Amino acid sequence: MPTWRSTLTAAGIRDPRLRDDYTHAARRVLRREPAPYLALRLLAAPALVPWLAAGLAFMNRVDDVAETGTPGQRSLGLKELAAEVDSALRGGHSADPLLRAYAHAVGSRGLPVHWVTRFLDGAATAEAGFDGFATEADFQEYLDAYAWPGVVIFTGLQYRGGPDAEQAAGWRRFVDAAQRVDFLADLSGDLADGRMCLPASRLAEHSVTRADLERARDTPAVRELLAAECRRARTALEAADGILALAEPGLRPVIATMTELMEHQLTAVERAGAGALRKDIGYGVAAPLRTLVRARARARRRSTAA
Repeated sequence: MPTWRSTLTAAGIRDPRLRDDYTHAARRVLRREPAPYLALRLLAAPALVPWLAAGLAFMNRVDDVAETGTPGQRSLGLKELAAEVDSALRGGHSADPLLRAYAHAVGSRGLPVHWVTRFLDGAATAEAGFDGFATEADFQEYLDAYAWPGVVIFTGLQYRGGPDAEQAAGWRRFVDAAQRVDFLADLSGDLADGRMCLPASRLAEHSVTRADLERARDTPAVRELLAAECRRARTALEAADGILALAEPGLRPVIATMTELMEHQLTAVERAGAGALRKDIGYGVAAPLRTLVRARARARRRSTAA
């Protein structure tokens, strides 16, 4: 694995202060999301790693503000963060090294700023004010407002000038699948936090109540609801299959690994059935390690063949 210093140099980041800023952002990702960080460091082209690390750190930062505290605290925090981001994007002025790194990444890679603005707007509305989905249409609106731009402000940095229409549409399909898997895997924790992330209309279709899920009732109706949601997630994963071809070659091993882990997690939810209401379904330790080892071996074989 290339050293962090060499990845910064490969990306053309030579200014000492900027190198420190990107290092700060990368360390934040490592602390919060070690699996994605390791996938980037081990599998992505070194020249892409600093940009994507800064993007992921920024996405996580916004998520944290949008999900922490009372509604009033979240609203105020996002308003203050949006002002800081605007200042950083306009002239690189910020006391926050993470925002300086991200603003530099956006400017250097030419990511259209409207994706960032859209994500921040969605954080202040769709996420900070989240109170569940009545229908599938509400879920799709949530994706458009928050989850989709949230992925693009990170993955979009792989493309110079940002993603084109076809690439952006591919990431829309990808985030549809990723969000469905995430909501199913985190059902227990979300319910404990007062978040109901399955559309109410689909509970009604199966004659299941929110109380049934909150109390982790293992009934035929609950099992069928969860099985139906898993089938929807599986269909969405299949629809997102073409994302690999739309990614830059230097990021394809990472995307393949992310997809494999999502499939592994969904399979675990399917096996858990109503058990997913009692305990969140994580990746575990062994599966990500096996996936990374296999992906690294494939990358080495491709490098040797070339």
